[in-house]
Amino acid sequence: MFDEKLKSAVLEELTWEPSVSPSNIGVIAKDGVVTLTGHVGTFAEKHAAETATRRVKGVKAVAEEIEVRLPFESKRADDQIAAAAVDRLTWDVAVPKAIGVKVEKGWVTLDGQVDWHYQSEAAVRAVRNLFGVVGVSNLITIKPAVDTAKIGDNIMHALHRSWFFDPAIVVNADGGKVRLSGTVHSPYDRAIAGTTAWAAPGATSVENDILVM
Repeated sequence: MFDEKLKSAVLEELTWEPSVSPSNIGVIAKDGVVTLTGHVGTFAEKHAAETATRRVKGVKAVAEEIEVRLPFESKRADDQIAAAAVDRLTWDVAVPKAIGVKVEKGWVTLDGQVDWHYQSEAAVRAVRNLFGVVGVSNLITIKPAVDTAKIGDNIMHALHRSWFFDPAIVVNADGGKVRLSGTVHSPYDRAIAGTTAWAAPGATSVENDILVM
């Protein structure tokens, strides 16, 4: 019964989201894990469908199996996509210059090193909506900070400043590698905790294992 209600709620959210055409998207729900199937016309729409699904209460994880089928007028050669991606990255003030771009059959791969996670996210966001893109692989790494001893404490202090803070959240840090565990009340709270952890100086990876209860 719970799975059917969750499936219905996800379908309603996909219908509600104006950037998604849900007619060709299938939804399977089992024990809080939602699988999205079918096909869409752009990679941006695929990402929007996943984002909308994660907003639904009760969704613990999303398995993304949507295929991007570009209409003829949206198709671009790999060299055109690469040139557009380099141009877009160059104009984005949040993206450092040392980002590499590779395109193969419409799939964009980004690499290089940045100082902050938000810069990596900005690079992906810059190329995600380009014509012809069917997928994005983010291989950008975060430069490790010199002193990572207090990352865990810094993240806990930052979480305590947040209005949503749940004392059931646990932070473990090993150098720049951070793992979040515990429970929260909504997917939004889980996402905020992850964003807060990524903002810590020296964080090179964040494993968000927080459960939504």
